[in-house]
Amino acid sequence: MRKSDLDELADELAEFAPPEKTAARPASEERVIAGFEEIQRFVEKHGRPPQHGEDRDIFERLYAVRLDRLRALPAYHDLLRPLDHQNLLSGAPCAAEPPASYNLDELAAELAAASDAEDITVLRHVRTSADKRAAEEIADRKPCEDFETFRPLFERAATEIKTGLRQSLPITAGNRAVEGGDFFVLDGVTVYVAEVGEPLKTTAGEVDRRLRLVFANGTESNLLLRSLQRAFYNDPAARRLASPETGQLSFGGELEADDVESGTIYVLRSDSDHPYVAQHRDLIHKIGVTGGNVDTRIANAENESTYLLAKVEVVATYKLAGINRTRMENLFHRLFAPARLDITIQDRFGHPVQPEEWFLVPLFVIDEAVARIKDGSITGYVYDPGAARLVKA
Repeated sequence: MRKSDLDELADELAEFAPPEKTAARPASEERVIAGFEEIQRFVEKHGRPPQHGEDRDIFERLYAVRLDRLRALPAYHDLLRPLDHQNLLSGAPCAAEPPASYNLDELAAELAAASDAEDITVLRHVRTSADKRAAEEIADRKPCEDFETFRPLFERAATEIKTGLRQSLPITAGNRAVEGGDFFVLDGVTVYVAEVGEPLKTTAGEVDRRLRLVFANGTESNLLLRSLQRAFYNDPAARRLASPETGQLSFGGELEADDVESGTIYVLRSDSDHPYVAQHRDLIHKIGVTGGNVDTRIANAENESTYLLAKVEVVATYKLAGINRTRMENLFHRLFAPARLDITIQDRFGHPVQPEEWFLVPLFVIDEAVARIKDGSITGYVYDPGAARLVKA
């Protein structure tokens, strides 16, 4: 058959060819959609768009940056408009740009990088490298049908990050271990390791395990453990959300050999002859954290207004390991804020001062607070001054 005849036959058969299948969305678009859906869930829960600000939750601040970038990039509006039932894309920016530095240790660089990005997919947590195998595997997720079971865990992790109980740590070459109950941030999404399967033999003869990973955007994946670890390697912004349960805190007793001591929580009782202090001496305690020696810190107490210009007695100490001392001290002060001692004294120069680290709290309640910080349950409790005890929030 001549070539011209073959060409004519091909043209005729083309009329009966099935229509071409629509190509699947690129992985980068899928990630943009997933990120937008996280923002939508935040709005559904809180009744408002996410906002910037140091007093905001770490995840809310990331959502606020992401939404500002989406609003500023019309190229993604056609993709997201059919999903935008809350009219988020047409709204004004969430708030003024966040300040240049943050009290939260690791978030500053991440959010600063996000605000300079030219494309929403180049947020440090949301990479455009769809050609990386581990990222593609994570992108192929399915809806998590029992996500409501896991939602409280994500909310608790967010609260612990805000209070300093849980820390966002870089994932180093020697720290890629994965266990059930771990939290990570990968490609801009918080990941919870819900299950770790039995050992599997790979074709290369290595041992691997199948994981059940649940993501904060309501999806899940059954990624292999080694694939997750490769994803950590490929994402320089990946973080481990470490908690007390993972050994980041150590209270009382001896520190483990691998622990790095961060400091000491100390509880003091005052010998002041101030009438109110003398009347309630057994209930009034100062709670602080120091990286040095407690005895050295209080050696000059009678000359310092922060110690009520009187000698003090150390009634309890608790060792810290691997945690930010300032965050821990702030946690105690927020917890017992309703019972802060309202007292004014004269300093050495006759100026009135109001010491802020003294609280009307029984020592046994402080002991309980330390125990709950250690087991991670403190986020579910508040202090009731009337009952002089911790109660469920």
